[in-house]
Amino acid sequence: MGTVGINFGAASSGQGFDVASTVTAIIASQQAIESPWKSQLASLQAQDTVFTTLGTDLSTLTTALQSLTDFNGVLAEKQGASSDTNVLALTSAIAASVGGSHTIVVTALAQTSSEYTDTIANGADTLSGSVTIQGHTITVDSSSNTLASLAGAINLAGIGVNASIITDVSGSRLSLVSGSSGSAGQLAITSSLTDATTSTAIGFNTGQTGQDASLTVDGVSLKSASNTVSSAIPGVTFQLLALSTSPVQVQITNDTSAVGIAVGNVVAAYNAVVKDLNGQEGKDASGNAKPLYGSTTLASLQNQLSGALLGGAASGSIQSITQLGIGFNQDGTLSLNADNLNTALNNNFSDVIGFLQNSGSFGQSFASTLNNLGTQSTKGILYLAQQQNSAQEASLNFNISNQDALLATEKTNLTTELNTANQILQSIPAQLNQVDEMYSAVTGYNTGSR
Repeated sequence: MGTVGINFGAASSGQGFDVASTVTAIIASQQAIESPWKSQLASLQAQDTVFTTLGTDLSTLTTALQSLTDFNGVLAEKQGASSDTNVLALTSAIAASVGGSHTIVVTALAQTSSEYTDTIANGADTLSGSVTIQGHTITVDSSSNTLASLAGAINLAGIGVNASIITDVSGSRLSLVSGSSGSAGQLAITSSLTDATTSTAIGFNTGQTGQDASLTVDGVSLKSASNTVSSAIPGVTFQLLALSTSPVQVQITNDTSAVGIAVGNVVAAYNAVVKDLNGQEGKDASGNAKPLYGSTTLASLQNQLSGALLGGAASGSIQSITQLGIGFNQDGTLSLNADNLNTALNNNFSDVIGFLQNSGSFGQSFASTLNNLGTQSTKGILYLAQQQNSAQEASLNFNISNQDALLATEKTNLTTELNTANQILQSIPAQLNQVDEMYSAVTGYNTGSR
């Protein structure tokens, strides 16, 4: 700690000294004790920034890997193809679906029953009578004596029929459409409706007869009330669009393209973590060591992460990640050969599943390692490092805060004391004048002006 002095002119000058700058210099000298604390705190905070980035990237890698190790993940997904999408379009193929080829012939499409009334030239005419739909009778009264109000009454009745008004240049009609498709939704209507304004009976006409779809799946005849069929092939939903002119081939296969994307995501996420770690080796542009350079945390993360790529039991023909098209680069990152991966998926799909999902497999072992590296587990390397840093930072902040409080008190006391001393210095010329005057009065000798 350096020596701080007080600079002022001759005592008899009455100039005193600058109290504020003197106090600042003294406090700054004593505040130097905080410098190593603040330096250590800044170093820990720089590490925290790196830990946060690593934690985020390790979490991304964990999530990417989970899509492959989860029993209901991407390896369970299926995809389907139709040989004639004008006749049959596949909607979905869930994990429960079984791979294979199926032959489908569509002989009839499902239809929804509909009825409509005779045209009324003036849709606002008053109606009378009643209409019975699916056994439910609606008697026309003052609240339902127009086409529009009658349609509203039918909809409110909740009898599984949708009523609406159709209007064109010839007039208006009441349209009724069954709420259920297929033959089970066939409308049964009896009516005594009359246009009371013109005394004209209003009849109902069949727009479309309710009909089930008819198809054969692998030679088995099936019927469906809807053109969306989800029970013909387990786990597969498809849409009937037209009648067959020839059998439609439906192929259900493993979704290898989705698996390829998932493996690519794992490789990319792994490389992001490796680049984070590699970036902590050496010095920055200013020549300062990187926050984790030489730390045991960095070394442990690097060793365990790279070692995890070689762990786990084999599964059939798949014994290492290299057989999944994953290669090693000199900087520790990975590369992916899509052709080699596709070969493994097409020839040994079940072995790939086992390699990633069996107990003790590579996939399960790698997932366990990641859990022990990141912040998701209280035993994770990053989690423990962050906790240790937090404890040290709390202690340093406590020391700095206490020292600042002590210095603040000392600054107040110093200011008071030095102000008093400064006032004494500034009063010396006046006191000397008083002494001169007293001396002259006693001796009669005039000392002259000072």
